[in-house]
Amino acid sequence: MNTFKHKSLYAALAGLGALGATGGAQAVSVNANGLGQALIYPYYTVRSVPTGVTAAPDAAYNSLLSVVNSTASAKAVKVRFLEGRNSREVLDFNLYLSAKDVWTAAIIPTTDGGGIFTADKSCTNPVVSSSSASPTVFVNYAYSGSNDDKAGTSLDRTREGYVEIIEMGNVIGATATAVTHVNGVPPASPACSLPTASADTVPGTGGLFGSITLINVLKGEDFGLDPVALDGFSSIALWFAPGDIKPDLSNVNPKTSVVVSGSNVFVTDWPVNPTSNTVDPVSAVLMHNNVYNEFVLDPSTKSGTDWVVNFPTKKYYYSGLTVLKLFQSNFTATGACDDVVVTQYDREERTIISQTSFSPPPPTLTDSLCWETNVISYNSQNVLGSKNVSNIATTFTAGWVGMHFLGSSVPAGRHQLVGGASTVFDTKNGLTIGITNPPGTTFNGLPVIGFAAITFENGNLGLGPGLLQSNYGGNFNHKTTTDVQ
Repeated sequence: MNTFKHKSLYAALAGLGALGATGGAQAVSVNANGLGQALIYPYYTVRSVPTGVTAAPDAAYNSLLSVVNSTASAKAVKVRFLEGRNSREVLDFNLYLSAKDVWTAAIIPTTDGGGIFTADKSCTNPVVSSSSASPTVFVNYAYSGSNDDKAGTSLDRTREGYVEIIEMGNVIGATATAVTHVNGVPPASPACSLPTASADTVPGTGGLFGSITLINVLKGEDFGLDPVALDGFSSIALWFAPGDIKPDLSNVNPKTSVVVSGSNVFVTDWPVNPTSNTVDPVSAVLMHNNVYNEFVLDPSTKSGTDWVVNFPTKKYYYSGLTVLKLFQSNFTATGACDDVVVTQYDREERTIISQTSFSPPPPTLTDSLCWETNVISYNSQNVLGSKNVSNIATTFTAGWVGMHFLGSSVPAGRHQLVGGASTVFDTKNGLTIGITNPPGTTFNGLPVIGFAAITFENGNLGLGPGLLQSNYGGNFNHKTTTDVQ
């Protein structure tokens, strides 16, 4: 064991090049400052909810997406939309950002499902529609026909899900010139043909951030969300041609993760062999054994609460519909269910612990989350209008809930991820605790992200019927704990 004077995470990571299991300083981590090479936006929706006004049409959500290149280099990124039941891809394309560029798009409802359009001039390949009247539509090819996963083949599944944006690399040379805006428009626009893009893509430097806003104009509500930013995602260029579904989260390179648990920093190598999984480093940095958040159901403000609980790497742990590891169940028409323990608290510390609080009861007959992007509604408010929804019934009007992923009913070895060699830094005491040999560090829980959406409806504020409707919406990121042994 070696002793160092490192007193912070950054000091510990500075030693990674000399002490890390791989001998290299590159490793994937969640960037607490929101900047990264890969961004995971936890939820989009174009679902509709009732307005509560007699004879009025239902109110549809739109989801407004942005990604920002904060660096002085032009970049190539992959933009990917995934439906929420089984994370089947519904659209992807290559996007090219100038230095300091912002790209925006709107996800909107179509007759059958969802689609996008953009008024932005940045190059996309293929070209994304600029018309809200004829958007680029989401497709069901990945979950219909020979890809049928038994969870429904309708385009309606594309109305809710989540978004990934992955940096393929910085671009140089002719491609950088073609995509760099001149008076607000890149020279390659509108066709955006970039014949040397592959050769002109070099390892990326990160610096991406963005947002997604779930806005419901008729309801007078919106929720602004930050994506989870993965830094150190790849030390190599990841350019793939338009029409190729790569890169995805399994392309993390090298297969090394950095996870903070208490005062310890775990730098872990992840083996690549037939029994491992190439997305393990990303799962490790998202692993949590508990999720906490609040709920409000105050009758005087007609409050409602939905939680979004997203497992963005779940699809990688299945061969077809058969689970391989980490998650609990094979995928069926009702999803792939993972048991959880739900504990409710009101604001005065009263408690309800239940194994059967979800309704209707899940197929497992215990509290469980069965989709990849789950919406949990409180007292059936269904604020987001989701069809991937479970319900928690409660007699409390406000409080908080703890959701634990290691229930007694979970089979041995599930809800756990075992890494290879790890270097462990104690940042509180400035120590390198040691190096574990494979099988090494165990990460407990599941890879999870998400938020709570809470709405308030205050009627007409006493100014007379119909004069001023007062609706509000707010979102709150989940709080989590990390358990690494």
